[in-house]
Amino acid sequence: MTDRKPSPRQSELLELAYAYALQHGLGELSLRPLAAAIGSSPRVLLYLFGSKDGLIRELLRKARADELAAIRDPEREDLAGVALRVWSWLARPEHRALLAVWVEGYARSLVDPDGPWAGFARDTVQDWLEVLKKAQPAGRQRTRRAAAERTAVLALLRGCMLDLLATDDTARITEAMRAGLSTMDWATSTVETTRTRQPSSR
Repeated sequence: MTDRKPSPRQSELLELAYAYALQHGLGELSLRPLAAAIGSSPRVLLYLFGSKDGLIRELLRKARADELAAIRDPEREDLAGVALRVWSWLARPEHRALLAVWVEGYARSLVDPDGPWAGFARDTVQDWLEVLKKAQPAGRQRTRRAAAERTAVLALLRGCMLDLLATDDTARITEAMRAGLSTMDWATSTVETTRTRQPSSR
């Protein structure tokens, strides 16, 4: 797809292809079975998206957008509050397939930096850091300490997310998330407050 506005048919097929990718993954994506599953043809998909790589790039872009859509605005929370809200979103069972596609794209962009995955890992790191940055006081967002704080939170979120995908142990990992945040001196009061408001679930 180019920068011009996609046609209704492009948008429709992208949504269908995305639903297919959430179910089957992106690693072994093949145009022929994909096209058959979504009521199209390889020729049409190549015409609309330029190439298989072009389609994969659009699917990865949509995965990034979907993951950020519900968590982009800090809503006047501090960094720990945003981290816990992000984790609450990540931990919902209905988001497992999206997280799996995100992790697959992240990993493949590291081992195949010249393929359609190029830049995905770096771009998603910047996406998340920007979300977390908005939760910090404006006067210190550009400081090295603030950058280190949001980087530490991102590392904690990412590690917990990988554990969740591997084990599905929501209660244990949610407690670990809170425990990790509580070791950061600027987050202690927020973690203790939200502990009473947001019981963990599995």
